[in-house]
Amino acid sequence: MIRFENVSKSWGNNHVLRSLNFEVARGEKVSIIGPSGSGKTTILRILMTLETPDDGLVTIDDETLWDARDGRKCKETKQLRETRRKVGMVFQQFNLFPHMTAFENIIEAPMHVLGMSKEEAGKRARDLLEMVGLSEHADHKPHKLSGGQQQRVAIARAMAMRPSILLFDEPTSALDPELIGDVLNVIRDLANDTDMTMLMVTHEMRFAEEISDRVVMFDSGTAIETGPPEQVLRNPTHERTQRFLHAVLDR
Repeated sequence: MIRFENVSKSWGNNHVLRSLNFEVARGEKVSIIGPSGSGKTTILRILMTLETPDDGLVTIDDETLWDARDGRKCKETKQLRETRRKVGMVFQQFNLFPHMTAFENIIEAPMHVLGMSKEEAGKRARDLLEMVGLSEHADHKPHKLSGGQQQRVAIARAMAMRPSILLFDEPTSALDPELIGDVLNVIRDLANDTDMTMLMVTHEMRFAEEISDRVVMFDSGTAIETGPPEQVLRNPTHERTQRFLHAVLDR
């Protein structure tokens, strides 16, 4: 469903992605691990069209999202907009509109981007708030919610756009330890109960082992090891993966 072909991205002399070839199958749940600066978040931002690759081709469902080969760039077209709408993302820092309630945050994009009626968007918002366990907080603005509650609203907001691909960029990294479990429970339910394609950058190794079909280890802008979670996380073959996991799991 997702394909990166020889994708490169640099900022000055910092080569974030190096001729990356990477695929994710439809419905697959993939966790991306690796040290800071290895290119993990850049992959998600390219899929959200928040970053432009310097070279290579990125496709979703065989439709071109980015074509930077030979310096070419994709033009804004109806097809590109439709392809972009297939992707939703949950960020580290929630990014909720502070002046809107949880309910209003969720209905905003479906009404203005998908053209849903307020009634239809509202019904979906109420269903999603129930799904993430926040029905009674529908009228609360973000400052009245805990970090974990805000992140669950952010997941509901991403789901409201009915994406076929959902991206998670270290969704628990900004949370206090006692709040992480509720957010992971929501993600676990999505992984178990939906056929969405999910791509998650995470340092929650045990959680990644539990929900993932595949784990990919990134280092220096490329995928150096990939396989079933029990293989990559418990019996990695690459020396860099071994060192990274030893450092992370011994904290």
